[in-house]
Amino acid sequence: MANTQHTNQPNSQGQDASQGGATERARAAASDATRRAAQAAEANPLGVVAGGLALGAIAGALIPRSEKERQLLAPVGRKLGEGARAAIAAAKEAGRSELESRGFTADAGREQAKNLVGGLGKALTTAGAAGVKAARGQQSGGDQQANDGMQPQAGQPAY
Repeated sequence: MANTQHTNQPNSQGQDASQGGATERARAAASDATRRAAQAAEANPLGVVAGGLALGAIAGALIPRSEKERQLLAPVGRKLGEGARAAIAAAKEAGRSELESRGFTADAGREQAKNLVGGLGKALTTAGAAGVKAARGQQSGGDQQANDGMQPQAGQPAY
């Protein structure tokens, strides 16, 4: 066996080995991160899609549009806007027609609201009157019970 001395002095081979170890650790960490990302994507694919859409929207908002893009996309944007407005108008009209065919008109709605408010007012009035009646009944009955054993004696004022 050959006796070799180990010193703390780095040599070119030691530096290469140290750099090689760091490279291997970096590769292992990257591989591990890739594996974990793949597992997360398999476990939650909608999350990955949502994240990709969010990143795309952020990138699209941050990157300025070129003049060529403006020229090419302006007509498309106008067509999309017109189509959306037409779709909204058609949906409103279809909904209105369906409601009217079932007897739900603006006048009928106002009448129902008026009846509801009137009924609510009547219910509150009735409940209030019943509460007052009950309170008066308890008070007069309670006063009578309290006064039964407490008649003022001669020479004492009656309260």
